[in-house]
Amino acid sequence: ETFSLGVCNGCQMLAHLKELIPGGANWPQFLPNRSEQFEARLVTVAVLESNSVLLQGMAGSRLPIAVAHGEGRVEFNSDADLASARTQNQLCLRYVDNHGHPADRYPLNPNGSPEGLTALASADGRATIMMPHPERVFRNVQLSWRPPEWTGEEGPWLKLFQNARAFADGS
Repeated sequence: ETFSLGVCNGCQMLAHLKELIPGGANWPQFLPNRSEQFEARLVTVAVLESNSVLLQGMAGSRLPIAVAHGEGRVEFNSDADLASARTQNQLCLRYVDNHGHPADRYPLNPNGSPEGLTALASADGRATIMMPHPERVFRNVQLSWRPPEWTGEEGPWLKLFQNARAFADGS
């Protein structure tokens, strides 16, 4: 009946509390960016098929999103933790290039995370952690660039918040 969303520093905090979050024990830690600098700009992510209740109906999307962090590099404690996250459908977002391939190099991957990973969900999908900032780009006017067919006021990230409302309402 409850859910949580940890963005940026909230993501790091929840990752530190992973032992207290059911289904989050395999979550990574978030280390300094490989660029050794604060990264604040627009990047592209692909929404992966995952358990996240907040990202339902968004899988397959490639979307611009704001990043603003100095410590966002994903590092799993072991290959087994990454494999576990993969098999439990917990991987949610990854940085991608213009062709939709995982971005593994700077500047398309702003922090150096393996496979471009930047968001995970708990095994049951009620807890979602991510380094990028969907709250900064939920309206089209907040985007520095968007495809011409994205008209109107609502941006694609508004769906995440609509999903939160639907989950809270029990829909």
